[in-house]
Amino acid sequence: MSRPIRIGVQIQPQQAPKYGLIRDAVLRAEDVGVDVVFNWDHFYPLYGDPDGAHFECWTMLGAIAEQTERVRLGALVTGGGYRNPDLLADMARTVDHISGGRLILGLGAGWFERDYDEYGYEFGTAGTRIDKFKDSLARITDRLARLNPPPVGPMPILIGGGGERKTLRLVADYADIWHTFADLEVLQRKSKILAEHCAVVGRDPALIERSVQWPGAEAAGALAAAGVTLFTVGVGGPDYDLSAVVEAIGWRDDYNPEPVTGIA
Repeated sequence: MSRPIRIGVQIQPQQAPKYGLIRDAVLRAEDVGVDVVFNWDHFYPLYGDPDGAHFECWTMLGAIAEQTERVRLGALVTGGGYRNPDLLADMARTVDHISGGRLILGLGAGWFERDYDEYGYEFGTAGTRIDKFKDSLARITDRLARLNPPPVGPMPILIGGGGERKTLRLVADYADIWHTFADLEVLQRKSKILAEHCAVVGRDPALIERSVQWPGAEAAGALAAAGVTLFTVGVGGPDYDLSAVVEAIGWRDDYNPEPVTGIA
């Protein structure tokens, strides 16, 4: 499939003592031309002051959906184990309606132990978390199919992770977008493994968009040539400096044969 290059920004909801700083960052991001605004699903900062200011993911996504007009939005990614999967599906469907059909449902197995311990969730092991994630994906997709009204849709599912035996199989089964932290060599190797999983389930791997963190303009071209079409720049509070986002957008506009429009 031929897809345009898209640039996302992850507005990390940490170290911002007032929500207005996040609201302003989202507004600036849409104004400079990003295609996707992500946040993340954690309860405490991942860097800087570990006890610094932090806001909750899905409450914020409802506000972002109402605030914006053009960009897609979602969590990069929603942590596994924090919410009942059927409830999460209903939350996602509702935010999708608020946004007019612009939600990307980003999902992952979860990894940050403090989130679990402080909020009373069982952290378990990497194996138990991925098994629970597999069950959650089945329940989420089943619930989405039964909700009334359904998502405005199509509401793409993004799965974050790179585990070759289990996570990539779930990507083959469920994902419209695969997000991974990988350099060019690792991405190429894991893409071949994903293709093998897709062959088992009878799915065309080209239907799954590739997504990575923004590596800088010098490295982005090679990743795009390898099939990556969604690059996301992470920015943290309180200042939410978008200079790297502007660089990425400039690179996108030079690389794409046509400007990105609408909510592709």
